Amino acid sequence: MTRLAAAAVALGASAVMAAGCSSTKSPAAVPSTVSSSASSTAPAQVSFNGIALDSAADLTAKPKVTARSATAPAALLVKDVVAGTGTAATPSSTVTVQYVGLRYADGKQFDASWDHGGAVSFPLQQAMPAGFRQGIAGASGTQPMKVGGRRIMILPAALGYGRAGTPDGSIPPNAPIAFVVDLVAVK
Repeated sequence: MTRLAAAAVALGASAVMAAGCSSTKSPAAVPSTVSSSASSTAPAQVSFNGIALDSAADLTAKPKVTARSATAPAALLVKDVVAGTGTAATPSSTVTVQYVGLRYADGKQFDASWDHGGAVSFPLQQAMPAGFRQGIAGASGTQPMKVGGRRIMILPAALGYGRAGTPDGSIPPNAPIAFVVDLVAVK
């Protein structure tokens, strides 16, 4: 069981196992202020608030992501690396995504769908953490992701795993986290 899935199980019925356990593989609460930045064409390397992304526009392979930031974000931050052109996600959508999750302070990867057999599907209403849901469906001034897009999301601890961190310790208490998410499909 992957770290996100284990955390989701530990957090109860409102959580989704967004890392593959019990998810369908297919090809296909806390208020926040959201900052958004988009580009229509993605260079090979993209940097955003302490996140560096190599192979930024290649949605067929796991992106190489590094992070190092001493400053914790106060709100959800997002940057569209590749602007999707398909269906937009909504809070009630079931989405299929590929993702890499890492700790914002030191860049240590804690999970990646790429490492567990590929894209995973789940209802956004059940997605945990809240910032992951908000970063995909849009919230407080950011646009929702569209199918075919890749987005960097930086979550403050309050929108991540908060004061508790994860049960396995891979995400410490009060740690901001980051994701690179590819939106593969929306139902």
